[in-house]
Amino acid sequence: MKGQRKSKSNTNDGRNGSDKMGITDKIEAFILELMKQENDEWLTIQRNELADIFGCVPSQINYVISTRFSPDRGYTVISRRGGGGCIKIKHTEPSGEVTETEAVNEIKRMMSGGIINEREAALMKAAVTDEVLRTAENSGTLRTSILNGMKAVFGSGAH
Repeated sequence: MKGQRKSKSNTNDGRNGSDKMGITDKIEAFILELMKQENDEWLTIQRNELADIFGCVPSQINYVISTRFSPDRGYTVISRRGGGGCIKIKHTEPSGEVTETEAVNEIKRMMSGGIINEREAALMKAAVTDEVLRTAENSGTLRTSILNGMKAVFGSGAH
């Protein structure tokens, strides 16, 4: 994140979506964009720097991290206090058996990250529902394979 510091007045510069987005949505979009650009497996950010960029308190950053980058949404987060609050975020690929809720959350993540559009998300959701997979012997494992296969088509591997 070095060299990316912006003044507080530049948070509505259009990079993070329309001016109608709430601060939480803007922070999430900014982090997702950084994850797309990051070559490392882990994105490392400083809580205080991010708060400065968006003109908010560090606890707002904590809120975004805990609600938008949680394990049930497919993320691993390591947070360290002190020294500006270092946060490391990694997107993890589903493995084993994925529930319908986990699959839908992953599809939502792909849509919010700009990887797929609403129509593609709707098609993907339809393919991983319990209703569609109810006759499969290992529906959770099959759902994981279907989801990972669709993600490969859209090139949304771990960031």
